[in-house]
Parts: sequence; structure tokens; C-alpha cells
Amino acid sequence: MEAKTESSMGQPTNLFLTLLFLLLSPCWGQSSHPSCDRCDQQLSCNCSYGEFTSVPTVTERALTLDLSFNNITMVAADDLTGHAQLRVLNLHGNRLAVIHTSAFDPLWSLEELDLSDNQLTDLHHEWFSKLGALQQLNLLNNPYSCLGSSPVFQKLIRLRRLWFGGPALEELKRGDLSGVTQLEELTVRANNLKRYEAGALADIWPLGHVTLSLHSPFLKNISLASAVLGDLTYPETPIILEDLHLIGNQSVQAFRETARRRIRHLTLRNLTVSDEAIVDLLMVLDGVPLTVLSVDNATLTGEGRWERASWSDHRSTDEFFVRNLVVLDIFKFTSFLQLQFLLRYPRRVSVIHSQAFVMPCATSHLLVNLQYLDMSDNLLTDMTLVETLCDGKGTLKELRVLNISGNALQSLSTVSRLVAKLSKLTHLDISRNGYSSMPQGCTWPATLRYLNISRAKLTTISPCLPTTLEVLDLSNNDLKGFLLDLPALRELHLSGNKFLRIPPGSLFTNLQTLNIQSNTLKMFDRSDLQSYRRLQSLQMGQNKFVCSCDFVNFFQSVIKGGGDMHLTDGEENYVCDSPLYLQGELVGQVSLPISECHMVLFVSVTCVMAVFVATLVVSLLWRVHAFWYIKMTWAWLKAKRSSQRRRHRDAGDSEALLSFDAFVSYSERDTSWVENFLVPELEEPRENDEDSGTNRSPRPLSLCLHKRDFLPGHWIVDNIMNAMERSRRTVFILSENFVQSDWCRYELDFSHFWLFDGNAGREAAILILLEPLSKDNIPKRFCKLRKLMSSTTYLEWPQEEEKIGEFWRSLRNALSGEEDDD
Repeated sequence: MEAKTESSMGQPTNLFLTLLFLLLSPCWGQSSHPSCDRCDQQLSCNCSYGEFTSVPTVTERALTLDLSFNNITMVAADDLTGHAQLRVLNLHGNRLAVIHTSAFDPLWSLEELDLSDNQLTDLHHEWFSKLGALQQLNLLNNPYSCLGSSPVFQKLIRLRRLWFGGPALEELKRGDLSGVTQLEELTVRANNLKRYEAGALADIWPLGHVTLSLHSPFLKNISLASAVLGDLTYPETPIILEDLHLIGNQSVQAFRETARRRIRHLTLRNLTVSDEAIVDLLMVLDGVPLTVLSVDNATLTGEGRWERASWSDHRSTDEFFVRNLVVLDIFKFTSFLQLQFLLRYPRRVSVIHSQAFVMPCATSHLLVNLQYLDMSDNLLTDMTLVETLCDGKGTLKELRVLNISGNALQSLSTVSRLVAKLSKLTHLDISRNGYSSMPQGCTWPATLRYLNISRAKLTTISPCLPTTLEVLDLSNNDLKGFLLDLPALRELHLSGNKFLRIPPGSLFTNLQTLNIQSNTLKMFDRSDLQSYRRLQSLQMGQNKFVCSCDFVNFFQSVIKGGGDMHLTDGEENYVCDSPLYLQGELVGQVSLPISECHMVLFVSVTCVMAVFVATLVVSLLWRVHAFWYIKMTWAWLKAKRSSQRRRHRDAGDSEALLSFDAFVSYSERDTSWVENFLVPELEEPRENDEDSGTNRSPRPLSLCLHKRDFLPGHWIVDNIMNAMERSRRTVFILSENFVQSDWCRYELDFSHFWLFDGNAGREAAILILLEPLSKDNIPKRFCKLRKLMSSTTYLEWPQEEEKIGEFWRSLRNALSGEEDDD
């Protein structure tokens, strides 16, 4: 009564402190949130161990938010605003003491919520009023003494997994779990429970799995313990009882109610038990149709003297499971021979991680119905295995599955010899032992279908392996090859070895699953896999792949693209190891350059493009006469060098190089005018010029004409340059024919280069217009001619006969360098 009064007084006090904290907290509702950016592509944000003191800000698209193991003390009203898509929220292991009543309201999609291991002194039903989608709730190990004044779980209609209780839980009332109608899993920590109203846990049905933590003080209150166990015990519901300390014959009386409910599956976890308690428990369970009895993390304080229970009936027991068993005084522990009343019934026995080094042959003889034996993670050796299996003399005739992995076995031949007489054996697990070699020949049961020799030290495979195998696990050895024909094999596990290539598929005509992860494979192609005609599941990730063009193309087009073979280990496990610039990239996302993967095509296209561009450029250059200009420039440079050499040779004699008074540049179509008018007038001797007012006869001039004076056999450009070099002046006979002649244009350009190349002693060119020719009518490509006509005075061939004499006189004066008085 006093305890109830103290508890009822404590609740208003805690509520007052909570409200006071909310009012005085300076950052309530307006806190500045830190940020957490540790979110992956699946929108799972892992913000655990971040030393956060308040709920950090994460993306609103987050589906999972892990805030465990921080220093968060409070969840404010706006801390989770905007997280309508959140499915999982983990606040385990903080110092959470205050949660605003509407803090979880935005989380209408939340399915899992973990508030365990915090400082919550009271539970409020408002927290969960908007969590209609919640399926899993963990409230373990908080300092609340009861589940609240109002039903906390009333609105959680989809709740399927519930954990609550802890060291401070003292009271459970009828109606505390109102609204919870069915659960797949229920865990209750009630080690210090003092008050329990009958039926508080009775309304949950169906109930899939129950874990109940019960300390000795609770079990001593037989009526209280019986009431709790009675409400949670159903024949179809497996029940786990934790933290039991069964010493003396009164400690198991609370289990009578459980036995009365005809329980079928009982697990005792974290158990300390004496001989007296074991005897009493066996007697309490006498006649109970218990099919599975499991003991996990148990300490035996006695000597195994349980013969007083030998008259009890346990024929319904089908499975004994023992793990992490410790016998305090192993040297005084008696033989199991007196337990014939227990050992002759079960078909499944597991003694795991219990430091067992032998099971006597006499005990093996008692297991007449045994079909499944698991003695993994013990201290068996080759010698003690001989004793356990009675030296292969035909004991355990019904045995179908044998697991002796994780022991100290070293001889495969010994194991094969001992199991050869187990005529019904189909599954054998001898992994995690010290096998370093495989004999050439072994004897196995003809029924053997599954063999596990993983995590040993094997370096080679021999015909020792049985050909009847359907599943073979050789993972995590030191194998480099596999050339054994196993036609019945359906699954082959070779991960963690040193394979450079995939084993030939022709050896395994029925193989459906191949696991060759974490080896040293560089690549694989179509030819490697085509021989596996029935392969459906393929796991080859976590190898050192060389991302060549062929491999990447095959992987992306065939494997990634789908087909009969599926990569069941996920595309993210296929990562490039080389070349260096692709290291760490996913094979399925690599994009190699076309120049590397299609060299012939790339070179062909490049050549075609180069030829096309070259043709285009050549055509363009041809149209603009670029090649002629190049030739002209080269010839001019050549002529310039020749001229410099001649000048150096004839230094002091400036007249030695000049052979003509003028070089005449004209179109071939204007030859008649040059030969009939120009040449006779300037080259032939003349009488005294009466019109000039002088008695001197004009001096005959020497003209350079291409038809007459060019050297035969020489390049025409050389002749032009040589003619210009040897002439004092250059005369251009301009006409429409001249403008249409390319050679005339080049002669004009050569003359321009010659005059502007520092030949200061040379006179400017003389232009003669045979016919009216406007500068604007001259094509723009004759840029030099247009420039000369703008800057140089030119002579026009007169149409009137009386002006012809004046024309010739002006021309002679221009050629001789004299001024025209007129």
C-alpha cells in the first residue's frame, strides 16, 4: 500500500518538473537546429554518435533517421516538421527526458520508433495519437514506473512489435495495453514488478512471440509471477524467459501455470540453475507437450545429478537447443547416461559454443531418434570425433544433418570415414576447421547432397569430393582452380579464394547458382558464361575488374541489361580496379571513349573527315589562288636571295644587273598592240623629234618581252622575277584582257613585292590603259592594281590620232626619267 502511495505521489511531481522545464527552456520551439548530411542514396540518414544535443536538420525526403547514441535531451514541437515521408526514427541511447506532445504529429508515415535507453519518466498517449502507421515501438529501459494514466497505445491499430519495461517498471494495470489487439512480438522487462492486475496482458491475441524478463525477486512472488505467465502463455506462442536465477526447489513453482497452459516452445535465456531446480523443472513439465526446449547463456552450478526426475514423461520433446553453456565444476559433472529418459526422444539436438570436447559413444547410442546434430564452435578434435561417432560403427542411423563446424578438426579423410556409415546423412557442415589438404580418395555416404568446407586452408581440389553433391561451399580457402566434374551440382560457392578465371561450366551441367565473389577475377565474357546452360543466379562482385572495352560492353549490354542470368549481389559490388583513372567507378556506369573502344572505326571516321576537310580546304584555297600566292612568295624569296648574291658579287657596278629599260607585262590577247605599236615606237631608231623643239633624236629603248626574252626551260615565275630584276621599270598594259589574266595578276603582285622590298633605286611601275577601265570595274581580287590606280598616274592610249605623238613622248619621258614640259 505504501509503494502504491509513493508511486502515485511521484507522477504529479514528475509532470510538474516536465512542465516547468518546458516553460523555462529558452530554446523551446525556437531552437537553432544543427545539421546532419550523412544520408545515402536510399535516403537513410545515419546521424548516430554525432554528439548532437538537439534533433539535427536533415533532408525532408529522408526515409530513415538514426539519432542513436547522441546527447539529445528534448524533442521540440517543430524538430520533425516536414518529415511526412519518414519511415524509421531511432532515438536509442540518448538522454531524452522531454518530448513535446505534438513532436511526432508530422510523422504520419512512421513505421518504426525506438525510444529505448533514455530518461523518460512518463509516457504520454499524445505522443502516439497521430502515428496510425506505426508497426514497431521500443520503450525499453526508461525510468517510468507505469504505462501512464491513459492508454498509451490506444491509436496504434497497426502495431505488431512492442518492447516496454525496465528496472523502474513497478505496475501494470488492466487497460494499459488497450488498443493493442494482436502482436507478432512482445517483450516485457518486468524484473521489479510489484503490482499486476490480472488480465492486463491477456487481451493480446494472436500473440506471435513473447520475451519476458524475470528476476528472482519477482519469481518468489508466486501469485504475481503465475498471473503474468498465465496471461502470456498460449500453446501456439513461443515464450522466452530471461534473466532467470533458479536455485532451490521453490524457484520453479511459478512455471506451473505455464505448464498448465500446455506450452510447446520454451526458451530460457541468461540462466543460472542448480541441480535441484532442474529436477523440479523437469517434474513441472512432466507430461507437457513441450516440443522445443532452448537454453541460451546458461550456467550449471550442480554436478548433473538429475536421476530423481527419471520417471517424468518428456516423450513429446522434439528438440533440445543449448548454446553458451558453462559448467562450473566440469570435473565433478556426471555422465549423461542416466538421462536416457530425455535423450531417446528428441530428433534435433544442438550443443553450440559450450566447450564440449567429446560426446561419449555410449551417449550417442542413446540418441536413437536423432536426425539433426549441431556441435559447432566447440573443442572437438579428430580423436574425440572418433569417440563421438563411435568410430563409424553405425550409430546415429537416423542422422540426416551433422554440423561440426568451428572445431579443431584437421583430417578430411578421418571425417569422411566416420560419416560413411551414416546411411541417411544428406547435409554435412565441416567448415571453419583446420583442413590444409584434400586426399585423393574419400568415402562418403551415397545420400550426401550438401557439403560445406568453407573457411579452411585448402589450396587444391581432388576427386575426394563426392559426385552426388548438389550444394558445395568452398568459400574462403586458398583455391586457385577447380577442374572436378560434378554433374549433379546445383549451387557452388567459391567466394574469398584466389580464382583468376571462372571454372569451366562444362563441369557443372546442372549448376543454377554460382558465387565467386571476392576473388582475383580480372574480367569475364560471354564465352565464360555460355557453358553454364542452366545458371540463374550469379554473384561475382568485389573482384579486381579490369574495365576494358570488351568487358564493360559485355557487362552493360548483357548482364546489366537482363537475361537468363541475374546478378543477385547487386550492381554496386562491380567496381573497376584498373585502369587507374577508372579505379573505384561502377562498371555499370563507366563510359569509355570511342577512340579507345572502337579504334578501327575511330581511325576510319577520322581519316574520312580529314580527307573531307582537306579536300574542302584545298578547293577553297584553289578558288582564292592561294597556291599561286604561295608559289609566288616562294619564288620571290628565292629571287630575293639570288638577287642578294648577285649584288654581293657585282658590288660597285649598279648597272651590271640592268639589261632592259622596261619589262612589259601584258595579256597575250594584247600582243598585236605591243608588237605593232609599242615595240616599233620604243626600240627602233627615230629621226629628230621636231615637235619636241630639240634636235636630239630619241634614244632607242630596250624592252623585255616574255615571248622574246624569257629563257626557255626555266620556270615562268623565275623568268618573271629575273625580268623584273634586270629591268629599270615595269610597264603594265591594262585592259579587260589584262584583268582576266592570272599571269598578269601575278606579275603585278611580283612587281608590288619588288618595289616594297627596299628597292629604293627602282622607279614606280608605269600603267598604260589601252581602253577605258574604271577602278570600280576591276575585280576586288586585283587589290594591288586597284591600289596602284589610286596612287599612280597612268597613261591612256588615245583614240584620236593627233594625240598619239604626245602619248609616245610622255611614255618615253617616263621611261627615261625626264619631266614632260607639256
